[in-house]
This record gives sequence, C-alpha cells and structure tokens, in this order.
Amino acid sequence: MANKTKHIAIYGKGGIGKSTTTSNISAALAEAGYRVIQIGCDPKSDSTNTLRGGDYLPTVLDSLREGAEVRIEDVSVIGYKGVLCIEAGGPVPGVGCAGRGINAAITLLQELELFETFSPDIVLYDVLGDVVCGGFAVPIREGITDKVYVVTSSDFMAIYAANNLFRAISKYAPTGGAQLGGIIANSVQTAYAKPLIDDFAQRTNAKVVGYVPRSSVVAQSELHGRTVLEANPTSPQADVYRELARYIIEDTQSTLPSPLGVTRLRDWAKEWGDKILRIEAQDTGNYAGENI
Repeated sequence: MANKTKHIAIYGKGGIGKSTTTSNISAALAEAGYRVIQIGCDPKSDSTNTLRGGDYLPTVLDSLREGAEVRIEDVSVIGYKGVLCIEAGGPVPGVGCAGRGINAAITLLQELELFETFSPDIVLYDVLGDVVCGGFAVPIREGITDKVYVVTSSDFMAIYAANNLFRAISKYAPTGGAQLGGIIANSVQTAYAKPLIDDFAQRTNAKVVGYVPRSSVVAQSELHGRTVLEANPTSPQADVYRELARYIIEDTQSTLPSPLGVTRLRDWAKEWGDKILRIEAQDTGNYAGENI
C-alpha cells in the first residue's frame, strides 16, 4: 500500500468519458485493496453514480446552502468495495460560478479533516476540463493534487480541451502546482485514433498511459447503474481499467507539458485531416503508423 496519500486529478472535456474512466479506476483500486476517495468536481454531480448504484447523495454545496452544520457523513456514502463517494456539486442554475464551488467544497472537506479521518491511499478528483477557469483549476494550482491525468479522444475539441489543460499545468506546476501524469486515450475505435493521440502527446511532451477502447460493455454496465468492474468483472474492458489503476498507483514520474500555440494546433489539426483520409483508405486493421 502507499505510504503517503496520493491526490490525483482526472480532467477531461464534458462527455469525453472522464467520470466513467475515473469511477472504473476507483473500483479497480478498491478491488486491489486500496482505500479510495472519489470526489466529483463536476456541477452535474454524477461522477460517483455507478459506484453507489445511482442512489441520491447530497452535494457539499447543497448542504452548505441549507445553512446547517455539515458533517462528512452528511455528504458522503460508501460505494462499491468501500470507495468513499463525495460530490462537490454546483451553484443554483443561473446563479454563481461552478468553478468557485469546487474551491468552497474542497476547503470544507479539508476543514472537516476528511483525509485524516478516512486515511485513504488515494484520492481521485473528477474535474470538468472544458474551460480551465480559476475555480476549475483549483486542483491543479493550489497544490491539492500531486498529478493530473487528462482524458481525451481523437476528436478535435477533446484534443483542444486537453491542450488548454496543458497550458494550465505548465503555468502552475513551476510554482508548486500539479504536474502531468499523462494522457488517457478514451473511446479508441478508428484506425487513426491511436496514432493521432500519440502524435499529439509527442508534440506536447506528454505520454499516453493507457488506451481505453470503445465498448458496449461500458454502456451496458452504466445502464445497470454499475461500473464495468462490478457488472462485468471478467470482461477485457474491466482489465483495461485494472491496468490503468495499476499504472496510476505505481507511477512515480511526471512531466511538464509543452502545449501547442493556437495557430500550431490548428495547423496540426489540418494536417491530420488529410492523414485521416489516407489512413482510412488504406486501413487493413494493422496500422503501424509509418510514412504518414
């Protein structure tokens, strides 16, 4: 087991599968015997749904707004294999900043001595990464987390969001903020997805730590309100998440990414627009990435 609690942030564009990925990693870590806390930092407050069967869980911000004294047991629930599930929550729709809510929620959890009380081996923060404003950057810039993993796919907007996250990391890491652990490539299905993400990683001084294929097993498990580890524990997809969990708990390396400038990112995307047509035209199912 880890001697010191690891605090890991997992960022990604909305809809990219970061909550699915985070929850399955949490489940795999818990299955391996680690004490795990997962804190959902997305205003939708659905990060831990599949770890707790979809049961209602009051968010930290909702509880704060009610004005009563908040206790850890009021805003947490023990989920699959003992994972402690917490949702930071968001502002009242149309009022306030969701990013600031993350700051308030994390501050309260620290004041309540959550980490001293539960003594986790690892804490996973599931954070929305579409816009890295001051609030959403809190887990990166305040030294709250040790390392950041970025979930992306081969879609340009997902890559664009990942590049923005790299900009935030490169800004705050030199002054004590979290560094980059790596990229988690999600929904890998097409012949060009893996080489495209690999190329982006190489150009930004990043590394791809795992490839998660698109699978109907994920959708089936979530429709049952469970993680893949719980619903389909013997599936190849479950083993993919186990490998990711093993990597994250054992990883001791981190990097400072070199994000692409806006113009260079656009030019790179156009280059890949042409490459994709050639790759799909010659796709034999055994693409190796040469001469493109």
